[in-house]
Amino acid sequence: MTPRRALAPCLRFVLFFGIVSLFCPDGRAEPAAPWPVRQRARHLEQLGVARWHAAGQRGRGLKIAVLDSGFAGYRDQIGKTLPARVAIRSFRWDGDLEAKDSQHGVLCAEAVHALAPDAELLLVNWEPQHPGQFLDAVRWAVKEGARIVTCSIIMPTWSDGEGGGPVHAELIRLLGEDSGPAGVLFFACAGNTADRHWRGTFTDAGGGWHSWEERCTDNTILPWHNGRVSVELCARQELDLELCVDDTTLGREVRHSRVASGDYHCAVVRFDPMSGHGYRARVRATGSRTGPFHLFVLGGALGCARSGGSIPFPGDGPEVVTVGAVDAAGCRASYSSCGPNSSRPKPDLVARVPFPSLFRPRPFTGTSAAAPQAAGLAALLWAHHPDWTADRVRQALCASALDLGPRGHDWETGHGLVRLPAP
Repeated sequence: MTPRRALAPCLRFVLFFGIVSLFCPDGRAEPAAPWPVRQRARHLEQLGVARWHAAGQRGRGLKIAVLDSGFAGYRDQIGKTLPARVAIRSFRWDGDLEAKDSQHGVLCAEAVHALAPDAELLLVNWEPQHPGQFLDAVRWAVKEGARIVTCSIIMPTWSDGEGGGPVHAELIRLLGEDSGPAGVLFFACAGNTADRHWRGTFTDAGGGWHSWEERCTDNTILPWHNGRVSVELCARQELDLELCVDDTTLGREVRHSRVASGDYHCAVVRFDPMSGHGYRARVRATGSRTGPFHLFVLGGALGCARSGGSIPFPGDGPEVVTVGAVDAAGCRASYSSCGPNSSRPKPDLVARVPFPSLFRPRPFTGTSAAAPQAAGLAALLWAHHPDWTADRVRQALCASALDLGPRGHDWETGHGLVRLPAP
């Protein structure tokens, strides 16, 4: 090695050390913030949150309820990614907030806390398949003084898919009037069901079987990871329809379900798929009453899908602020459910995902990560304008959103990308 080559690494070190010394009086480089922290800071800057925090606007005085089914490990995050104190309540039969092995609710709460760090958080869960417990959870949150509720769990058969049904009616009553002093804002994810949903009117392809498209009576179901699959049909009125799910590998029916009478006009087939087996959904008329319906698949993909009108409960309700997901370029995520679904245009807003998490390596994504961001921004606005009504906060969020796609509201990105105006 020549003397010049031997000296080169030393010169580079001296040059680097000298540059560092210009910025650090003691000659030591300040450690860079970890990558997730930098990602989080950049994300908050894009939302307009950083300026509000710098101005001292951090959501103080607001209570936000996070409704979810999974809060596993929330205790370990108290005082870290969650506030030092949180109020908790479980409406499950066992009263266990951590009964489900899922951190989904913790991730939602983390996003809210990152945006509105001085707001109080209420963590609430309920038993799956029990709408009464869900309504009890909302009732408790409102009684505890929550002005904002956010929910990123979907339950398709709890409505007609068009914002109607008894659960929506009671939810509207519990939230109060948007224009009244006691109004509560309810945020919900649009759902990740755009590519596993079908909406349309029953069409007889022969033999009473419904035609999904071009006289095709079979709609392929592609299960994910061998987990449980739920095929759910809902309608605005009682229909003489039967939902059938078949195992095409074995050539036999798995299960069937007729549209129920009463408050919920739905049919549900749940099954545990066998590895390597094929499945299909079919709908058959059992009488003369046929009409429009929605079909959702949870835990799997749907071969023949229609994204329009794919927002499930609770996001399909006019009383709910529904939030979809877009990517870094502002394009709707392919899975993000679309309207129209109710008398109020849906979705209302969209938020950029994924949201950087500080307590797990993977960021939080899906429309589940979108709703709590909008809820956190609403908290900052409402804390700064405590005299505003719920409807005025909602209007302010829509007015300050960055319009995407066609001018004005559209069925893919709503009023636009949620963000805060200058403080």
